[in-house]
Amino acid sequence: MKTKLVIVAALAATAAQAEFKIDRSVMSEEYWKIWNDAAQTKIDADIEKYRKADGAFEVAAPDGTEVKAEQLTHAFFFGAHIFNFGQLGTKERNARYKALYGKEGALFNSATVAFYWRTFERFPGKPRFEAGAEDSEEFWNTCPNPKEQPHWRRPPTDPVVDYLVSRGCRIHGHPLVWGNNTWMTPNWLWDELCPEAEKAALEKASGVKVPRWKASIPAGAPSRKISKKWQEAWKKIYAKLSEEQIAALVPTFIKAQNECYERRIRQIGERYGAKIHSWDVVNESATDFDLFKRKAVRNRPFDASHYGLMPADYAYKAFLWAGKYLPSTAWFNLNDYNMGDGFFLQAKDLTAHGARIDVVGSQMHLFNPKESANIAIGKGPEHLRPEKIAERFVLVSKANRPIHLSEITITAPDNSPKGQMVQAIIMRNCYRAWFSVEKMTGITWWNVVDDCGAPGEPSISGLFMRDMQPKTAYFAMDDLVNREWKTKTTVKAHGGKVSFRGFRGSYRLTWKGADGKELAQLVEMK
Repeated sequence: MKTKLVIVAALAATAAQAEFKIDRSVMSEEYWKIWNDAAQTKIDADIEKYRKADGAFEVAAPDGTEVKAEQLTHAFFFGAHIFNFGQLGTKERNARYKALYGKEGALFNSATVAFYWRTFERFPGKPRFEAGAEDSEEFWNTCPNPKEQPHWRRPPTDPVVDYLVSRGCRIHGHPLVWGNNTWMTPNWLWDELCPEAEKAALEKASGVKVPRWKASIPAGAPSRKISKKWQEAWKKIYAKLSEEQIAALVPTFIKAQNECYERRIRQIGERYGAKIHSWDVVNESATDFDLFKRKAVRNRPFDASHYGLMPADYAYKAFLWAGKYLPSTAWFNLNDYNMGDGFFLQAKDLTAHGARIDVVGSQMHLFNPKESANIAIGKGPEHLRPEKIAERFVLVSKANRPIHLSEITITAPDNSPKGQMVQAIIMRNCYRAWFSVEKMTGITWWNVVDDCGAPGEPSISGLFMRDMQPKTAYFAMDDLVNREWKTKTTVKAHGGKVSFRGFRGSYRLTWKGADGKELAQLVEMK
């Protein structure tokens, strides 16, 4: 009970500090010519058309009775990753962070949980489901250099999932399969599962020295150099040896790699079942599809990949394994930043061969503070102009699936009051444009807190300062999610029903009975 009171108090304190008031003067006339009244009117019309519905609900109220309709939750999901769970340095900061996630009244009704294999299973056969001493709040609150810890931004999954379940928060798992060696592939996969004799045979036949990973190399920047060498080595190997030759040289590894990928998905499915509502089943695989022009079902020993060496038909197999070990209620996402023709050809090919793709995930990272400053003067990247946003999602909608804008970064030019307002205005206008897209089903902000991103990501892209003090963009987002896009109205009962139009989600209807007592009823606007 005490923990819940702290969380509620933290949330209330944050929300009470200020409401968002836009300062148009921080953006140039050129910017407002781009985001002009006509563009805003079009966005408003599409939000009205695609995000709202008409509802008629039976109520036990006499004709003429005033019935209040108050929206409690959104059908649309507004998310963020929750990678810094318990890691922010004080109980107060951690409580404020956790309070952002929940079903009713919180900013985020969806949370992306980290399942990056490299840090999830640092040692073979020992997935980090449960918290250890190094995951405790005490550890992080006294840790002098948290970013140097190998499990920074990678909390064990049990405490995070349990907390989100207790808050009624939607949960998104990220990712199940991804070839990236810097963030995803465990160090031990090649080093320990490929016998030394097979490594030596491959190196002798190809004339290429394959780098060793070693368990001591953490994810992120330290592994980036060896990841580059690894990719370069395999590129040379593919140029010198055929797939059949490579398969004959490292058969033990190819078999073990497949078994480990499948085991990983099976263990996760057994652990979490229906607790997790959606998954990025495959992350960023379209580039491989583009490069190798492969089809989903072929008689291949493995997949040549720009990441290195991957299981045969790994994107296809990932969806089959997910379908085998995860519940049918979970949404399966194909997630990517590369939204070119290869993405749609891959999606078409996968579904044609029986892969269940429920959602397509698209990313947008505005990492460079200079780009944000340029946007403010009307010279920013064209893809963030309203007409270009619309064009992009006409393209993404070609997949004929709901869309999850799965990773969003909008950095501030700086953290001055003006810089924070610039970030807030860019966010507000982009969110409104994304929210207006017909097939859009959710938007997920990436780094919630400043200086908590991955190496190479901007340190001032959060909605909060490092000490969890809210920035202007927080108030702008809260204004959209909890005010502008929430319906609250009063209607009169007629014929035992009330009718109104509102944003899709759950509502509480309240009215006074003949005895003066308040009556209530929960309904769903679909």
